[in-house]
Amino acid sequence: MSKKSIITIFLSAIWTLPLWGGQQYYAFLKGDTLRMGNDYMERTMLWNNGAPVTVSLTDKQHGKTIPTQGKQPDFSIVKGIPTNATLTVGEILTNGIHASYLQATVACTIGSLNIERRYRIYADCPAIACDTYLKGQVELYQNKEDNRSNADRKNIEHTADMATGVKTPTLDRLQLKGNHWSARTVEFFDYTDWNDNLITERTWLPYRRNTYRGNLLFAHNVATRQGFFFLKEAPCSSTQLHYNGSDFVADFSDFMVVGLGIVSNDVKPDSWIRIYGCVTGIYTGDEQEALTALRLYQKQLRHHTAAQDEMIMLNTWGDRSQDAKIDEAFCLAELDRAARMGITLFQLDDGWQSGKSPNSKTAGGSFKDIWKNTDYWTPNPMKFPHGLKPIVEKGKKLGIRIGLWFNPSIQNDFADWQKDAQAIIGLYKKYGICCFKIDGLQIPTKTAEQNLRRLFDTVLEQTNHEVIFNLDATAGRRGGYHYMNEYGNIFLENRYTDWGNYYPYRTLRNLWMLSRYVPAEKMQIEFLNKWRNADKYDTVDPFAPARYSFDYLFAITLAAQPLAWMEASNLPGEAYATASLLKAYQSLQLRFHKGVILPIGEEPSGRSWTGFQSIVSDTEGYLIVYREDNGQAEGTIDTWLPKGKKVTFTPVMGSGRKSTAKVGAQGKVSFELKDKNSFALYQYRIK
Repeated sequence: MSKKSIITIFLSAIWTLPLWGGQQYYAFLKGDTLRMGNDYMERTMLWNNGAPVTVSLTDKQHGKTIPTQGKQPDFSIVKGIPTNATLTVGEILTNGIHASYLQATVACTIGSLNIERRYRIYADCPAIACDTYLKGQVELYQNKEDNRSNADRKNIEHTADMATGVKTPTLDRLQLKGNHWSARTVEFFDYTDWNDNLITERTWLPYRRNTYRGNLLFAHNVATRQGFFFLKEAPCSSTQLHYNGSDFVADFSDFMVVGLGIVSNDVKPDSWIRIYGCVTGIYTGDEQEALTALRLYQKQLRHHTAAQDEMIMLNTWGDRSQDAKIDEAFCLAELDRAARMGITLFQLDDGWQSGKSPNSKTAGGSFKDIWKNTDYWTPNPMKFPHGLKPIVEKGKKLGIRIGLWFNPSIQNDFADWQKDAQAIIGLYKKYGICCFKIDGLQIPTKTAEQNLRRLFDTVLEQTNHEVIFNLDATAGRRGGYHYMNEYGNIFLENRYTDWGNYYPYRTLRNLWMLSRYVPAEKMQIEFLNKWRNADKYDTVDPFAPARYSFDYLFAITLAAQPLAWMEASNLPGEAYATASLLKAYQSLQLRFHKGVILPIGEEPSGRSWTGFQSIVSDTEGYLIVYREDNGQAEGTIDTWLPKGKKVTFTPVMGSGRKSTAKVGAQGKVSFELKDKNSFALYQYRIK
């Protein structure tokens, strides 16, 4: 043990006081025990010379502790004995975006590698996150055993071959007690231009050492009803850097998070590098408690505000004119129609800028060497002779914010990130534009990832954190659903009637399935002009967009951020009857999204009874119920409402009627909707 480590422990033992102790959160070292937590949970670790080993997780709300039997460090990537171990604790106050939190930094040196484990402890959250930074020189463990097929191993009689002591680079680890753990992993998929099945779940019983894929692992002790989750803060498994085929390793009651997102030469001697992060959360109970614990953490990363995060967006790209129509006159006319519809944010997609992208209607566009044209990101003077000022000013008069599309220069790992950042900052300062759709990303290396973060961080710092980014998830190697979440929301998918690939129930299904694990309010979900391209669909197709009301198409986006993916000028007059819904939605959008939003009913299939529930408090919230194309005027659906309680449902939007019901097993409640492909949004109160 190093002299510095001895001094740190010695002083803490004498004072027997926390390095930081408050009512909201705490982290302190007493003797050889490191404790960190809040009113919800505590993680207790043996100091172990600066390589902590978790010895217990405590659920304070229920007074229960998950014991461990660990001997190996939670974090382990290289051989060697830690030296120069320190604990530094300080409060990171909110910047208006993230919640305030306590940062407890455990630092040590192993050989020529410096390690900082920066734990984030939030006040109102049953989870503790950890971001790991490395600096120096390192030769990471190279363990090929984890991806070796167990079919190639010897049988159970050969105890040596069953050994579990192999070294695997590990982000976090819980070595628990008990043989009655049940686990579920959830793998996510983005690049949605190619995917329409965005999650895969696997439920399994831990046995011998096996590997699993996904950003989420839930483990539940069947005997005690105690559980925990690991959230790997990284891109989707299929797009992570230097991916070795798994995110988790489990062996009976030993659970590890693996896959750092780096190789040895990514670590530099003169600068810190951030590897993939990990969140450890706890719960007692069943699925609702597990999902609520996860969601309470996710809501800490970005405060959801009406001014920045809430939007009913109009983006004209959905009608496939691309950049052919976009100019001052077109945008001014679209703003008039947008105001009539109830739109709150009008976004100019590709084509507003002087530079021409490869997505242009005309040939010759390119993203190569963008900054050879220093005017690339200035308004096209032919299309916008007065700049964007007339657009922004008219938007203000109509109560509509203006947003822009932006494609960072991807060559050489975003080497021009500073120029990109200054272009966005310049547009913010000149026009007050605060919303930017970020498209065209490719993150092939750790350097690219670091530079992209520098771009986003610089913009936020120099705009007083007023800018929000719509991060496109439709193609390329990008952040996915659990990485870079602090910067804004997710533009989920491109779907077009022109190609006959827009089916409303499938859009609803993608949102429904993701919303179990990803905050629905952080996703932009599209609705299209159903009157366009009716001939692109079979005349007997029961799920063609034209068979749905425009009200219903808008309604499937309510749990998320609605995106009118269309040119308002192409809408027929009858479409504007839906404006009453958009305007009514504005007044309740923020409150709906403040709740914990979870899916209810059946998986959308075009024939289901389905929906969403927003749990605002223990006594009230909202329910959206959809009757798809089925022959049942009354449907009984599973909700997250407590069994046996009487609940009053008051319709706010749609075709529901006021009622009071007693909740059955599995939260079952019956609803009546007379028409196929109809919906109702209720506010509920539990008596």
